[in-house]
Amino acid sequence: MSQRFRITRSFQENTEELTITLEECQQYFASKPDFEYSPSFTVKGPESTMTIDGDFFMWSYGELKIPFRHYMGDLYVAVSNEAVVPKMIEVASDLQADLTEG
Repeated sequence: MSQRFRITRSFQENTEELTITLEECQQYFASKPDFEYSPSFTVKGPESTMTIDGDFFMWSYGELKIPFRHYMGDLYVAVSNEAVVPKMIEVASDLQADLTEG
């Protein structure tokens, strides 16, 4: 089972902008060659397929596509692979945000 993390500014007191906007994410991830925007994310299981609509920035790590989802002013990412941790820390740092489990 993977852990889910939230990249957020909601804990910061001295920041004018507490939310991470979709526009800010679009600009930031557009400058990253290993990320691609997707308006949905599809999970395929052995017996079913589920598609979730939303704003996803898909990180390519080898053959894997790992979603960073923008939702209500924060970014969410599941740590399903150890390689996600340094990338998640990098994104949080670049966006001047904090990481929290949830």
